[in-house]
Amino acid sequence: MYANESYLLELLQEAHLFDAAALEDVNHKKKSTESTLEALISLNFVTDENVAEVLANNAGMEYVDLQKMEIDPSVASHISGEQALRFKIVPIAESNGSLVIAVTDPLDFDTLDSARHILSVEPEFVVASDSAIKQRQLDFYASELDSDQIQKLDGEAIAVTEGGEGEGGDAPIIKMVYQILQEAYQNKASDIHIEPTENELRIRYRIDGALHKVQSHPLRLLPSVVSRIKIMTGTMAIAEKRVPQDGRIQAKFGSGDLDLRVSTVPTSCGESIVMRILDRSSLSIGLPQLGFFSDDEQNFNDLIRLPDGIILVTGPTGSGKTTTLYACLNAINKSDRKIITVEDPVEYLLSGINQVQVKEDIGMTFAAALRSILRQAPNIIMIGEIRDLETASIAINASLTGHLVFSTLHTNDAPSAVARMADIGVKKFLIASAVRSIMAQRLIRKICPDCITAGKITEKDIRALRLTQEQLDKADIKQGSGCRTCRMTGHKGRMGLFEIFNITEEVRLLINGDESSSQLRKRARELGMRTLREDGVRKVLAGTTTPSEVIRVTMADAD
Repeated sequence: MYANESYLLELLQEAHLFDAAALEDVNHKKKSTESTLEALISLNFVTDENVAEVLANNAGMEYVDLQKMEIDPSVASHISGEQALRFKIVPIAESNGSLVIAVTDPLDFDTLDSARHILSVEPEFVVASDSAIKQRQLDFYASELDSDQIQKLDGEAIAVTEGGEGEGGDAPIIKMVYQILQEAYQNKASDIHIEPTENELRIRYRIDGALHKVQSHPLRLLPSVVSRIKIMTGTMAIAEKRVPQDGRIQAKFGSGDLDLRVSTVPTSCGESIVMRILDRSSLSIGLPQLGFFSDDEQNFNDLIRLPDGIILVTGPTGSGKTTTLYACLNAINKSDRKIITVEDPVEYLLSGINQVQVKEDIGMTFAAALRSILRQAPNIIMIGEIRDLETASIAINASLTGHLVFSTLHTNDAPSAVARMADIGVKKFLIASAVRSIMAQRLIRKICPDCITAGKITEKDIRALRLTQEQLDKADIKQGSGCRTCRMTGHKGRMGLFEIFNITEEVRLLINGDESSSQLRKRARELGMRTLREDGVRKVLAGTTTPSEVIRVTMADAD
């Protein structure tokens, strides 16, 4: 029930609520299923109000008697019933911009820290008795949870029998998985990593591109957690633990829908699970929200409205290429145009757009799908990725016969895409004729708006970013000081860095002349192409990100 019961018993004895003889007597009389503290309460040696008062005094917190307080029920909306039960807390008031939270156990520092992370405002903790908190939970959250559920969660936050088997063993695991998904959703995580290690089951969320460890559980829970997640997909084999599996989950949290792409991989410690959270809000994102400056936005707006040709977006996995392609399609999706996509997998359903799922096991490859959709007379085609010569050739032929084609490649910068397509086997004269523009991109963390403050730039950063004195004189350098909103990182949300390489007539001649990638890049910069790092510098000077963040993300662009 409490984080450190032995220490709490010492505190209660020091408060002269019972003596050593009484404690010995209680230990002889207690039931096998009871702890010593539970027995002290059930045998009326102490009350849970006594416990709360002693804990409050020891922690230097205020003790409150919830039974005598009038509480506005609206404060309960700051957390859900699930969260209230899990952390054994209840909101009771709002005061000077902070939320007053009644807690059962102020010695449970891990739980208090976890509770802080779920709150949108700074909490002020007070201590109340266990029974009073449960009663208020029933008062506030009766529509979400019944009293029976609250009683079942009276013990540890997660309590299961070995392997999650036995009577009633599944319910806590269901709660545990639900809470993991809910917290990831609330924290706007992009991935959930459930990883068995040698000693524990580790839970991590990827937030703004960085992994954060948020929970750890006994390793024995792994089989039950994996089984529960596989059941939720409806398609994954529970008994199969030797090979990787993929699935999909749809969950609902309040008014929000959550789509997850699930992947399991067997490791030496057991099955590891990664759940990719597919954020539906990215479906309606526009070009301005991607992070373009006005000149690049206008340039790219003009490109995506061309009648034909290929527009490529390049970058490593996780650089936001798919989001950019969806933003492009949203911008040009009109009733007089037919748009067809070929994707692997189809992550989101786009209104008004025909989407084709690649299924290589039945022969539905990118190339096979492309050949079929061209007979559907589309105006615009989006190909998830150009992977081979056959796909590239069909895409080029489509662009040369009046179609606008969007696709992606895995290259470090924009000019290198020419060499990459040539390596696949595409003739250089076809690349020069078909491709209209290549845009490389990366995702970079933005400064948290809630703790943004004036920043400093070091001499090392100035040298790395090659800043001139004129640039520094006009700069508005900012940084995040760290707050609860950003998990003390100083960063919240991400935006793109962009390198747009337009294929002009002069560039076509260079491509046909078999110039190397380095020569193409050099000439492109002379013609005005801004590199990823240079775009990052503009965003540092504008105060939207930090020098260290730009240097970290654009290490390959240092020269």
